[in-house]
Formats: sequence, C-alpha cells, structure tokens
Amino acid sequence: MNIREVAKKAGVSTATVSRVVNGTVPVSAQIERQVRSAIKSLGYYPNTHARTLGSGRSHMYGLIISDIANPFFPDIAKCFERIAVEHGQELLIANTDYQPKRMQVCVRRMLERKVDGVAIMTSEMDPKLVHLLNKRGVPIVFLDTGRVGPNISNIFIDYASGIEQAIEHLVSLGHTKIAFVSGPCTLSSAKIRSNAFTLSLKKKGLRCSADYIQTGNHRIDGGQVAMARLLKLRVPPTAVMASNDLTAIGMMRAIHAAGLRVPVDISVMGFDDIEISNFLQPPLTTIRVPRVEIAMSAFTALYAASHKHASNGTEYRISTELVVRQTTGVVKS
Repeated sequence: MNIREVAKKAGVSTATVSRVVNGTVPVSAQIERQVRSAIKSLGYYPNTHARTLGSGRSHMYGLIISDIANPFFPDIAKCFERIAVEHGQELLIANTDYQPKRMQVCVRRMLERKVDGVAIMTSEMDPKLVHLLNKRGVPIVFLDTGRVGPNISNIFIDYASGIEQAIEHLVSLGHTKIAFVSGPCTLSSAKIRSNAFTLSLKKKGLRCSADYIQTGNHRIDGGQVAMARLLKLRVPPTAVMASNDLTAIGMMRAIHAAGLRVPVDISVMGFDDIEISNFLQPPLTTIRVPRVEIAMSAFTALYAASHKHASNGTEYRISTELVVRQTTGVVKS
C-alpha cells in the first residue's frame, strides 16, 4: 500500500495526501475527511523516514533519562509519551545509566534521528554536547541543570523546600541526630540535595557531623551499604533521610538485617514518592516530586520551541510536598 493508492481512492492528488499526513499546508475539512477515510479503509501507514526528508521534521522528540530501572523515570516517560502522541509526535528514549560517556551515545542517536527537540532528564551532561545540540538548532529542556536561553528551557525542582519540610517533620518528632544518604557526588542534583540537607540542619541549629553524610548511588544496593556504615557508628543517627526512594528502600533492608525496626529504632525518609513507596512495610514517609508536572512542562517547552511559539526558553518551577506515612516516628527515649 502506498500514497498513490490512497490518493486514487480519495480522489485527490498525492500532494494533497502528503499535506494531510504531514500537516504542512491546510486543506478543506471535506478533503481531509476523504483522505483520512481512504487511509483508514486501506490500512495505509505513512513512511516516517520519507516524511522527515520531505518536511525537514521528524515529528519525534528525544527523552534522555538516567536510569530506566528507577520508577521515577518511567513515570515521566509514560506521561511524556501520552502527551506527545496526542500532539502527533513520537518519542525516542535513551538511558544513560548515570554514565557521562553514555550521554555521548544518547545525543548522537538523537541527532541521527533528527529529533525535533530533546528533554534531558539527567544530570550527567557534557557542556560540549549541549553546544552541539544547540548549534544544530535542536530545542532542549533540562531537569535542574540548564540555563535558560534561545531554544533552551529548564525545569527547576524545589529540592530545598522539600528537604526543609522533611527536616521540620523529623525535628517535630524529637530527632536531632539526623543523617543523610546522598546520590553520586558527580551528579549536580545529588549535590543540590546534599547541600540543602546541610543548610536545613543549620537553620534548625543542629550540628551536621561528617560521618552522618554518606554517599550512595541512587539505587537500593547503595542505600543498603550506606545505611550499614551509619549503623556501625559509635553514635548512630536516630533518623536518616535518603536522596531518593530507592535509596530509602535499601536503607530499610539494612536496618532490618541489623535486627532493628523502622520507625521504632530508627526513622527513615525518602525523596520522590515513587508508587511502590506506599506499598512497603511500613509505607515510606517521603517527599513527593510530581512526575506528571515534570513531563507536561518538558513537553510544553519543546513543543513551543519546535513550533516557533517562543524564541527564548522558559524556567518551570516544580514544588515538592511532604507525604507522611509510617517510617517516621517519635525519637526513642
């Protein structure tokens, strides 16, 4: 089946079919109905490669994420794809696995597929690659790490507010020995969260011991190892906050393995509020980061830029929210 068969059945030229499929030139409502009906009855599927060559646009956005195994990112991808399909766009997903070198591969894939824009939902970004995308005129939207400019937008998550809410909650329960397990120190988002934790403690007049800041890897195993180190301290913390929920899950495993109970012996807090957090035993107290809002902001930024609705990028601010469940409790006397 090809475009000529569709044109013949619809009683129009192949150029008119192309205009309807690509949306490049407006046609009358009657003609569009004829073409759409012919496409449906014949089971015609447009050649997307040919469409890209003809229009100069791929009708595809790229989405680069850090870890496809972390439920935080698939939630973003799912929502982003739903909105993209509703707007006639496809989605190309690439996973860096927190490795800066893989980012080069991801960006090359995006350029080869001639994407109409790229949402970079990761921290491991080489400025040279940003320049390369920008030089090619590809709109970009970052998560936390971008500077707004021509064709560049940024989504800013208010980590500081979320961590401050978490510390306020723990202090209200009587905790003063509070530790933190961060993400990899090479990630800017991990540094932001760690710095926000230290600042929040200072605001409460609490001392931040160097031993109470441990480095994880944003995964379950990293949280488990970091928590085991904290439990071996001469004066272990009474509460520990994790840089994300997967880390918190690992921390809870380490606490259980040591024969201790959450939150009776030690309180645990997460960050992100991935879906499984509500189904743990006990359910995890955490800071909610709204992934739907992130995905919608990312798509809006790219769509506006690729359709020339905006010449300069936009800064989108995402608020966080404390979700109190059952892994935090009053400090043990």
